[in-house]
Amino acid sequence: MPLLPPIGAEIPCSMLAINSPLKIRNSLVTVDFRGGIKHRVDVNPNDPINSVRMRTVGFKISAELPSENGDRGSITIEQNDVDVDPKSLLRITQSFPPKFENIMVLSFTMVIEQPGNGNGGEPLILTTKDPAKLIGTLTQYPPKGDLYQLQNPVDLIDLENPDTVVATLQKLPVKIGGL
Repeated sequence: MPLLPPIGAEIPCSMLAINSPLKIRNSLVTVDFRGGIKHRVDVNPNDPINSVRMRTVGFKISAELPSENGDRGSITIEQNDVDVDPKSLLRITQSFPPKFENIMVLSFTMVIEQPGNGNGGEPLILTTKDPAKLIGTLTQYPPKGDLYQLQNPVDLIDLENPDTVVATLQKLPVKIGGL
């Protein structure tokens, strides 16, 4: 029985990230993201026997945003575009018992809707300065509630002012699959 999923398979997984710290300008908030991700399995030409590339074909998570004045806001994170050059990887690190390393490389847009933020009700739309890298060590694939961690904090910028970091996702301890 092969350990890796078959080429062409599409694998949806739920995502849950509780107590994720997010710095927006000068304020720090902690939010709970919920949503999901879907990958399509591609050949990894660099190591076709022990790994596969994972093309992200759907990614969206969202959270409620607490506010001082009682108005509820929201944060939505969604994949930027079709993953034309997949960098995400699923690699066998041990055959028996099976162990895998799953690296998800994600470029995304973050939309922050915050009533009463002084922005005229307009949402704040940001994008990743560099792709996020979520890394998980798994005993099976698809994951079943396994914990993934961000390799580094993710800086988010406004495309109209790309030199200024507006928000930073400091951690994203996310459980993926089987929730």
